[in-house]
Amino acid sequence: MLFYFIAVLVTLVDQGTKIAVRMYMEVGEVVRLGDSGMQLQHYENSGMAGSMFQGNARLFGVIAVLFIAGMLYYRHKGEIRGFWMNAGAGFMVGGALGNAIDRFVYARVTDFLVFPSGRGILNLADVAINIGVVMLIIGMLLRVYQGYRKKRMRNALPKG
Repeated sequence: MLFYFIAVLVTLVDQGTKIAVRMYMEVGEVVRLGDSGMQLQHYENSGMAGSMFQGNARLFGVIAVLFIAGMLYYRHKGEIRGFWMNAGAGFMVGGALGNAIDRFVYARVTDFLVFPSGRGILNLADVAINIGVVMLIIGMLLRVYQGYRKKRMRNALPKG
């Protein structure tokens, strides 16, 4: 249930923010957010991360759908389990779905978040995917650690 809740919430929030940006900001318009160095800049990307492969939005939409299908398959098989992995997968699927919707409906993705590092322009779907990757890695590391602990406990029991 957590997986689906997060995936739907991420998709809805992502799409809502993109609609607001498309409605209230001109393409290229920049809004500075105080002294934080953070800013909003309306950008339309028909490629992928870093504006590579421009004009291939629908191809990347198909790849996103295949990614989502793969995540659903691995969840069904039981490979994705536990809080961290389910939450991480939910963030990743929600982000992939949010960007896929843009790719199929508009043939481009609306980006608008510029962080102080100045490395690219993102949207909330991109941020969610990054959060999801970190959470999934945490979940995998915890699974490995728990397996190691169980093995140590078994080996510590007296044989006989």
